[in-house]
Amino acid sequence: MTECTSLQFVSPFAFEAMQKVDVVRLASLSDPELRLLLPCLVRMALCAPADQSQSWAQDKKLILRLLSGVEAVNSIVALLSVDFHALEQDASKEQQLRHKLGGGSGESILVSQLQHGLTLEFEHSDSPRRLRLVLSELLAIMNKVSESNGEFFFKSSELFESPVYLEEAADVLCILQAELPSLLPIVDVAEALLHVRNGAWFLCLLVANVPDSFNEVCRGLIKNGERQDEESLGGRRRTDALRFLCKMNPSQALKVRGMVVEECHLPGLGVALTLDHTKNEACEDGVSDLVCFVSGLLLGTNAKVRTWFGTFIRNGQQRKRETSSSVLWQMRRQLLLELMGILPTVRSTRIVEEADVEMEPNVSVYSGLKEEHVVKASALLRLYCALMGIAGLKPTEEEAEQLLQLMTSRPPATPAGVRFVSLSFCMLLAFSTLVSTPEQEQLMVVWLSWMIKEEAYFESTSGVSASFGEMLLLVAMYFHSNQLSAIIDLVCSTLGMKIVIKPSSLSRMKTIFTQEIFTEQVVTAHAVRVPVTSNLSANITGFLPIHCIYQLLRSRSFTKHKVSIKDWIYRQLCETSTPLHPQLLPLIDVYINSILTPASKSNPEATNQPVTEQEILNIFQEVIGGDNIRLNQRFSITAQLLVLYYILSYEEALLANTKTLAAMQRKPKSYSSSLMDQIPIKFLIRQAQGLQQELGGLHSALLRLLATNYPHLCIVDDWICEEEITGTDALLRRMLLTNNAKNHSPKQLQEAFSAVPVSHTQVMQIIEHLTLLSASELIPYAEVLTSNMNQLLNSGVPRRILQTVNKLWMVLNTVMPRRLWVMTVNALQPSIKFVRQQKYTQNDLMIDPLIVLRCDQRVHRCPPLMDITLHMLNGYLLASKAYLSAHLKETAEQDRPSQNNTIGLVGQTDAPEVTREELKNALLAAQDSAAVQILLEICLPTEEEKAKGVNPDSLLRNVQSVITTSTPNKEMEEGEDNLLCNLREVQCLICCLLHQMYIADPNIAKLVHFQGYPCELLPLTVAGIPSMHICLDFIPELIAQPELEKQIFAIQLLSHLCIQYALPKSLSVARLAVNVMGTLLTVLTQAKRYAFFMPTLPSLVSFCRAFPPLYEDIMSLLIQIGQVCASDVATQTRDIDPIITRLQQIKEKPSGWSRICKDPSYKNGSRDTRSMDPDVQLCHCIESTIIEIINMSVSGI
Repeated sequence: MTECTSLQFVSPFAFEAMQKVDVVRLASLSDPELRLLLPCLVRMALCAPADQSQSWAQDKKLILRLLSGVEAVNSIVALLSVDFHALEQDASKEQQLRHKLGGGSGESILVSQLQHGLTLEFEHSDSPRRLRLVLSELLAIMNKVSESNGEFFFKSSELFESPVYLEEAADVLCILQAELPSLLPIVDVAEALLHVRNGAWFLCLLVANVPDSFNEVCRGLIKNGERQDEESLGGRRRTDALRFLCKMNPSQALKVRGMVVEECHLPGLGVALTLDHTKNEACEDGVSDLVCFVSGLLLGTNAKVRTWFGTFIRNGQQRKRETSSSVLWQMRRQLLLELMGILPTVRSTRIVEEADVEMEPNVSVYSGLKEEHVVKASALLRLYCALMGIAGLKPTEEEAEQLLQLMTSRPPATPAGVRFVSLSFCMLLAFSTLVSTPEQEQLMVVWLSWMIKEEAYFESTSGVSASFGEMLLLVAMYFHSNQLSAIIDLVCSTLGMKIVIKPSSLSRMKTIFTQEIFTEQVVTAHAVRVPVTSNLSANITGFLPIHCIYQLLRSRSFTKHKVSIKDWIYRQLCETSTPLHPQLLPLIDVYINSILTPASKSNPEATNQPVTEQEILNIFQEVIGGDNIRLNQRFSITAQLLVLYYILSYEEALLANTKTLAAMQRKPKSYSSSLMDQIPIKFLIRQAQGLQQELGGLHSALLRLLATNYPHLCIVDDWICEEEITGTDALLRRMLLTNNAKNHSPKQLQEAFSAVPVSHTQVMQIIEHLTLLSASELIPYAEVLTSNMNQLLNSGVPRRILQTVNKLWMVLNTVMPRRLWVMTVNALQPSIKFVRQQKYTQNDLMIDPLIVLRCDQRVHRCPPLMDITLHMLNGYLLASKAYLSAHLKETAEQDRPSQNNTIGLVGQTDAPEVTREELKNALLAAQDSAAVQILLEICLPTEEEKAKGVNPDSLLRNVQSVITTSTPNKEMEEGEDNLLCNLREVQCLICCLLHQMYIADPNIAKLVHFQGYPCELLPLTVAGIPSMHICLDFIPELIAQPELEKQIFAIQLLSHLCIQYALPKSLSVARLAVNVMGTLLTVLTQAKRYAFFMPTLPSLVSFCRAFPPLYEDIMSLLIQIGQVCASDVATQTRDIDPIITRLQQIKEKPSGWSRICKDPSYKNGSRDTRSMDPDVQLCHCIESTIIEIINMSVSGI
């Protein structure tokens, strides 16, 4: 609004005085300034105030005194004397008339019979008519605005254009709005004033006289404004009006700017207000408000705001009218001035060769940025990147030249300087068009060379680990491997914005990097010399040496140029801490791949070297010895876990690539088993479990490798035990820990064990105190505990000592299981005089797990130590499986060449592999079944126990005998002795282990039962092993075996299963067994018939007890067996017909015979049992079986 420039506006001083009603400051205003505020002051003096205080009365007197000398006050007083109620009614009628006749109608109720123009009429009119003239004109404009549907128009009005009557018209306007606020809402009046000449001046006066409406007017104008204000006349007038308002009230300018951003309207106004605010800033070195504001719009999280402002930039560039009046031009000019203001004042234009000067690394003929300007320079670079990359700004030649000068300047060696160089480098990559001439290109090359040369100095001086040298290396590697998308991602990540970069724009930079600055050989040689990052963790952000090494390993640059990287990786792994850096695990994986897989088939030796065993041992030296574990370790737990991950991953990858490596005739070195035995794997895993949040995915990766290669360290019982050890109970025990418990040494424990034959008190006291220690604190006592276990097998050792030792052993098992197992197995060997005991190793026990069971026989009747033995057995059986699988993979290709030479048939080359796999499975099955058979044999009572009257029958029968006994005295005590004996406890422990083995592999159960075991153990196994029901699946197959012993064992097993599991499946199998017995009766010889039916006939009683529907079939079978036996002895002198007759009678009248059968005289009668004839004995057995069935059915048992 250039028409307003000659008019006097309300000053910020005057507006603030009005806003605060500061009478003293109002009195200091000049007459022209006071003239603009008269409408409000006169109303303030004449109207009855709401404030009745004494202070306001004094202020009102001052205002009256201030107005007394102003002539224009009289005209305003006259305006206030009008009947505004009648005026409002006439105005309402005129509005209705205009609405009825149309907005263009010339009829007017307020003003009639205009003889002259509006200006002359206004001059000649009295106060009421002046009010009507202005009101009529204002209402006409407001009506036209409401009907324009947002289209801007300019209304020519003499009343608002004549410079002579502007002040009088303004007085009338202010009085009208103040007295008729419902008819003339101030926001609508402000909107109408934009369409007339001098509208901004009128608007400022109106708001100055109603200062409380400032925010309301500004928000209304912004809300009704255009999205792009520079595109239209109306937008520019609205922006100018709001700028005048903000100049009048500068304290609210930034708030108005916030409204602009909130509504996404009038972007030019936001920039203009920022420019006005920037000019008033006193700070020159800091980042200006303009840079912060525009950066916030383009780099903020609000996509709507970003698109809105980007459109403003693009549209501003497309307009040909790019003059100084354009807000965009003013913004660009201001930014360029700020950029030039921080450029180095002295800069050599001569390109200095490397050999021309010899000076310190931090000295340069190029003048550098001042330290106080570095942060501002970085902010400007990011802003220009956002303007060009997001908003599409096309820099002018002057802007491009100055930007290049700034980007290639040399900052001081501070963290901010490192950041500036990184931003400059990425900006060069993102906007290569800034370099257009050969001179500029040479300038860029010299600057890049300076970066390479100064990188080490910058890192050492600034103290920043993530320096720009790593970024240079990384970009060079990406260029060499043609990973242009990775470079674009790197640039966007560093700049902190997503911008579109065409890969084709990087072609020239690629040539410069790969041919002039960084050849591939230079890259690899330089990367090895880059120092590792000290205490590398996820807290160190940015691009680090590890990123460069990772990319070089991926591209196999080290192996191509025969550069050893092993030492660098080892040093970096040692220099790690928590939280774990996310690049470490990928680095280890790609390093392992570069060790095992050659870079090319033509050169199979082009691989990296693995970490040596001695280097690995150095890291674990502090935790290998139990008493050396301490808090201030040389190597962090992170380094130890990473090296453990490396070893396990390396071994797994080596086994997975065995065939490929054999085909290439390569055999990389595998780490020895002795090394693996020395690494405290379980202790480290337990440490990692407590640091899962800080270790990222390392803990889960280690668990996966452990479950695959060391399943014996992943036993579920161990994890449950660890939860108990590390839970709340452990904290309570630590609270009870006394100094006496801490002071016991392993030597004292050894002395206490030596005194066990004489006294148990001391050893009991010490081991009770040891239970309060943590698992890691117990490690020094492990050897003493295990070496003295043999003494605990002597008679008279209290059970409490045994249980406490078992408890301590289980705690130690959570941190050092493999070493503990070896020591325990060696300690529990049988002591034979004059025979030197063999010391087994971990490898021996994995090859032959049954060594565990070759312990002292007394262990078999010592439940706490038997529990330990079974735990070790289970672990070594799992370890043996993993060991044999790994061995099979390692040796899979040893004899393949000879096999291929001898076997000429197609498709038979894999035959040896299949055979080896089958042999391995057969060996494991034999091993597991042998362990089961030995354990079952342990469950049998010894001759001594039998002599003492220990019942060999199972848990089930003993329990039943105790429950059903009727004599509560002596018989009850004997039953309890049987139940609480050591044999019974050992049987329970063994049954638990067998249950786990059967569930883990049901084929073991099948194999064991096909082999068979003593029938005395069937009641124990069926009742004590919950998973025995799976035998119902293979009993039909077992019955079908040709061997008579297996058939007998199957029927006896089935009889117990039917009692334990009376299921429909059991009924069908039992019916099958009865049918098989009937079939065998017809084919067996006399001797075999006796051998088969004598042990199986009692099983028929169990069938009838479990399944009464089988009664008829079983009775028929028994009669049939009796008849067959009678026919065989029919020719003999002894007459067996009476027995057959009795059998028939029993079948026909069982109720009558039940009374006879219960008669003791019958049970102990004079039946002839002296006959040695098998058929006669079998007939008596059949009779007894039938009678037992009848008794069972009649009594309802």
